[in-house]
Parts: sequence; C-alpha cells; structure tokens
Amino acid sequence: MIRDNRENSSHNRRNRLLIGLGVFGVLLIGRLFYIQIIDDRYKTDAANNSMVHIPIYPTRGIIYDREGRILVGNKICYDLMVTPREVGPFDTTALASVLNIPREQIVEKMAYYRKFRTKIGYQTLTMFRQISSEDYMRFAEMKYKFPGFYGQARSVRQYPYNAGGNLLGYVSEVDGDFIKKHPGEYRSGDYAGKTGIEAAREEDLRGVKGDEIWLRNSSNHIEGRYKDGELDREAVPGRDIVTTIDAELQHYGQMLMENKVGSLVAIEPSTGEILTLVSSPGIDVDMLADIGSHYSEISSNPYKPMFNRAVQASYPPGSVFKLVNGLIGLQEGVLTPETMYPCSQGYHYGNHKLGCHAHKSPINMEESIMMSCNAYYCFVLKSILENRKYDNIDDAFDKWNEYVHSFGFGEKLGSDFPSELGGNIPTSALYDKRYGKKHWKANTVISLSIGQGEIGCTPLHLANLCATIANRGFYYIPHMIKDSEGVEIDPKYHERKYTMVDTTNFKKIIHGMWRGVNSGPGNGGTGWIAAIPGEDVCGKTGTAQNPLGADNSVFICFAPMDNPKIAVAAYVEHGGFGATWAAPIASLLTEMYLHGEIAPERKDLEKRILSGNLMDRVRIRR
Repeated sequence: MIRDNRENSSHNRRNRLLIGLGVFGVLLIGRLFYIQIIDDRYKTDAANNSMVHIPIYPTRGIIYDREGRILVGNKICYDLMVTPREVGPFDTTALASVLNIPREQIVEKMAYYRKFRTKIGYQTLTMFRQISSEDYMRFAEMKYKFPGFYGQARSVRQYPYNAGGNLLGYVSEVDGDFIKKHPGEYRSGDYAGKTGIEAAREEDLRGVKGDEIWLRNSSNHIEGRYKDGELDREAVPGRDIVTTIDAELQHYGQMLMENKVGSLVAIEPSTGEILTLVSSPGIDVDMLADIGSHYSEISSNPYKPMFNRAVQASYPPGSVFKLVNGLIGLQEGVLTPETMYPCSQGYHYGNHKLGCHAHKSPINMEESIMMSCNAYYCFVLKSILENRKYDNIDDAFDKWNEYVHSFGFGEKLGSDFPSELGGNIPTSALYDKRYGKKHWKANTVISLSIGQGEIGCTPLHLANLCATIANRGFYYIPHMIKDSEGVEIDPKYHERKYTMVDTTNFKKIIHGMWRGVNSGPGNGGTGWIAAIPGEDVCGKTGTAQNPLGADNSVFICFAPMDNPKIAVAAYVEHGGFGATWAAPIASLLTEMYLHGEIAPERKDLEKRILSGNLMDRVRIRR
C-alpha cells in the first residue's frame, strides 16, 4: 500500500513538471512569434546600424507685423552634404566651379575628413551651408560626377522690410552649450533663434523636424528606402507669429535715427502694444540671414549694434522725470496746480546751485512743466521728503521709492522681449550706507528731482511712462506679440497695472505737457518744435547729463490728448537739449503714424533730422 502511494506521488510530480515545461515552451514560442512577426521594434533596433536617418527640416514660422505684412519670411537654399567614406576620386576644380566657391576650400575640407576618416566612419556631414538655388541646380545636373555628395534643402530667413534687425533677432546654428541647455531638442547642424523675437518665440517658430530612413547594404552603400518610407516622419512647420510692430513705422523710425546713437520706442497706450522699437546703430536685416558671415564685423563695431539700447541701456531720464515727481507731490498733498515757486536761474542751497535756464519767476505747476523749470522740482522733491506726516526722511524716501516703482521704474517691466533690464531707483538704505543714517537730507539727493543722480532707466521705461500718463494712471505691460491662431500670449499683457497716483492728478499734469508743445515759439514752451498741425500733442523735453560728453537729448509725447493712439519716447545720446533732436524725432514719428505723411510745412524739419549725423559726438567706451 505504501509502495503504491510513493509511485503515485512520483508520477504526479513528473506530470506537473512536464506540464510546467510545456507551458513555458508555449510562452517562449509565443513571445518569439510576437517579437519576430508582430512587433518589429527589435528588428528595427538590430537594423539601426544599417539605417541612415536623413533629417527633414521644417519651414520656420513666418513673422508678420500688425497689418499682416511679412517682416520675416523664408526662402529655400541648400546645404551640401557629404559622406566621406563614399567619396571616390573626383575633380575638385569642377566641383568648385559648379558651387561657385574657391577650390582651396574643398581641398581643405576633404583633407580634414581624410585625417579623421576612422572617427567619422560612415557619418554624413554638412560640408557647405546655404548654397543658393542657382548654384545647387548646377550641382544637381552634374551630381553623378560627385559620388558621396548630395544636397539637402533648408529654408533660411528672408526680410521684405528693413525693419528692426535688433528687434527681429537672428537664427544661427546651435553650439555645444546650447544643445546641453536644451537636452533632446537639438543636435549638431540644427538652427535656433538666438536674439530678439526669433529667440523669444523659438518654441513656436521652430516647428518639428521629420526624417527619411534609408538602408545601407553590406558594402555600406545606400540601397533604398527603409520599408518603402513607411516609418518616415514628415516635418511639421513652425507656427506663424503676429507682432504688434508696424513695419512701415519701424522703417521710418530707423531712418530718423540713422547716424545717431540711442533709441526710439512707440507704444499704443490702450493696449500696451509696441508699435516701434528702434535701437541705433542697429543690425541691418541684410546681415541677419547669414549672420555667421557678418558676426565678426558686427561684434567688432565700436558702436555695439548688437546691444539693444531700447531695453538694455540704463540712462538717466533727465527732466521727463519731473512729471513723476510732480504726480507724487500732487498725490501726497504737498503740491497743487496753483503752487508757486521762484527760480533765479536755478535752485540755490548752501554754497551750491542746481542751474536752470532763464524764464519768468515765480511760476505755477503747469508753467513749470511747460518751461521745464529745474528749481521748481527741487522745491517739489524737498517738500515730498520733508513731509511732516513721516517720522523721518528714510520713511518719506521709502514712500517716494514705492511711488516710483508703481510707474514701472526700478524693475523689469516684464515685456516679452528677451534681455530686458530693470534700471535702477535708489533706496534710503543706499544713502544711509553712503552718508550715514540721519546724516543726509533732501538737498543731499536733490538731483533726483530732475531725473539725475542714481536714477537709471531704459527707453522702454520712458515710453511706458508716457503711455501711463496718456492713460491717466495705468499701463499695460509693453509687449510685441499678439494673440493669433495657435499662439496665445500671457494673460498678464491684458491686465491693467495702476500707479499709486489718482487719475484726477494726471489731468493736471497733462495740460502742462500740452502747453509745453502747443504754446508756440517764444512763449516759454520747451517742446514747441514737436507741434503737429491739427493734433493736440502732449510732450515733455529732457536734457540728461552725460559724463562722456554732450548731454543726452530726451523727449516723450503722446497724441491725441484725448483717446491717445500713440505714446513715444526718443533718446539720443550726445544730442544736447531735448528739443534739438529727440523732440523732432518723436513728433515726426507720431505724425507719420497718425497722418501717414509729414505736413509740407514740416518737410524742412524732416530733412534736417534725416540728414543729421551725430556720430562724431559720441565717445566710445573702450
């Protein structure tokens, strides 16, 4: 009985083992069937060593202006590709003639490839970039003579308008550092936007690369498409971008600023949309499509054309900043439109004097804006900082600082333009450290009253100040991109940002700006040259000290006075008085935008500005 039980137990174990082996065998066969017949990923991986992936570059998105005019388009050119291992003996002179390049360049390249033949292997390399369509067509007709060479189509940028090289930015080949910063997104030979709008909207503009897959045979020669192109991927074109820029106005602004150093910025106050953003000297758009060929020339230019002064230069605002101090004084209750202050060609304190030009005295607030009186705003700042409702000057100054920041100064405005800087607004802590706590007073920092001293801002800040005044106390963050199909801008650009000054106080300031432009020559208005026939222009001149030579010329204006359509800031280095260069430039740009032409009686003024050359005044920082 015991023996029978042992035999049954042994038989059962053997059966279970056989069943287990059978199940395992079925699973193994099924898996192999799946891998080899159904799922060909492993075959594809195994074949990768014999597969050649040829990238298909997408068409980069088009950049339009606000009216639908093309600012940046595309044209087709070709890169000459080479697989050195497949290159046999060929006539270098013939290839040079076909491609219209020096023969020495071909010889040099091939010598390099032969030197690193083992390392290169069967890689395909880009030998020459951006061959014209005409040169490529000649090559295509004789391609059979040059085994191992082929052309690869690529779109490059084209610029119908000479409008905003610095603004638009350029596209160039990515380097190792760029690839590391964008892992998995780019590889050697790819292009990306490096500056301006091209960089700011790279993700939208670049599109998605496709590729074609070809097979090599055992002799390492390409024999045909892999799976008849079944696994090829089509390139996805980049998204088009619609900007806020007016192409015609941008071009005109560049003409006005030619042979001058500085910036010209125009904003639509009701939206915060940037109409014009000129940095001068700038990069000509003809250089952008092939920036590599011109990079050395541009980078060695002492006037630094790649430096975008509109958003990166920190300037003293000069007398246009009087408007900010005036508004703060009104809000703080230490100033009224009727307040009178004297001026005996300047503000006198102790043994010091902050000078001013000759004009009648005393004057009220409107007249102080119209005449740009320095002494008046020294008294205004003094009254702000000595306001008895504050326990000490530190508290009063910190409140002043808070007001100024509410206008957007002392920080980045948050525009969608890359590399924007924030400028500088001093704090009480700075002066406590410099002079000692309780050892400084209003007269110590009195230069802040007229936009000098430690104040620094960009021309974009000044244009935004002008838009804020035009709006009677609020602004939209300046921006260059509009909502369009497939592209949404950040909601913050549609939000109003209010200053700490009541709307009613702006009306009091604006009339003084109107008188400054429209009072006529000889009546005290410093900005009379900016008057436009048929328009109520409101403006303010500024003359900012420049330690490197002649003063900087500054002017801001908006028009019309009611329901304004444009706010402009012009900043001309070494331009002298605000009325000499900046005011005419800003008002001509305003007139062109509102009327589409310059009035006959202002043609002589336009001619003077267009032909003016201030480059010999500029001292270059070494």
